[in-house]
Amino acid sequence: MSDDIDRAKEAIGEAGEHGQEGGARTIAVLIAALAAALALSDMAEKGAQNDYLTHHIQAADDWNFYQAKNIRSNLYALQADVLESLPGAADPAQRKRIDAVRAEAKRLDDDAKSLGRKQLGDKARASERERDDAFHRFHLYEMVVGVLQISIVLASVSVVTRVRQLALAAAILGGGASLFGLAEALNLLPVLGD
Repeated sequence: MSDDIDRAKEAIGEAGEHGQEGGARTIAVLIAALAAALALSDMAEKGAQNDYLTHHIQAADDWNFYQAKNIRSNLYALQADVLESLPGAADPAQRKRIDAVRAEAKRLDDDAKSLGRKQLGDKARASERERDDAFHRFHLYEMVVGVLQISIVLASVSVVTRVRQLALAAAILGGGASLFGLAEALNLLPVLGD
């Protein structure tokens, strides 16, 4: 047993003489930096996912409100048609009622004050664009997180195998992914559809 301990001490001494211990420390710092970048990217990913869900719900609500306005407008138009088909539609009082019902149907279709069907359609399409942009950002961060995880694995394996090329690959991949995530966070990347 003491021979095993002596051999281990000699191996540690030789590794220190050849810079192996310093290389492991450098790789440990690299892993820590990659882990910090991973944590920040993961937070950004979750934020983009929440934005996506928020905009998705808003778009669904907008389209539901659009459909409700559409139904109400169609009911008023149908009511006006029925009133016109009744005997006495030419009577001035009946004519006034028919015109009021048609005006209400028209107001429900296009009214900037109370958001008519036309305005609601525009609002719903804008909500969909915001939703799609958030979904795109979510996927970009998802890729950044995946590459950072792979980089941490490569750096960890390089410590065990003492293959420095793995640590170099981890640094290049992790650095590139971190820069990509930072560029997305600072809105330096083109928006979906541009």
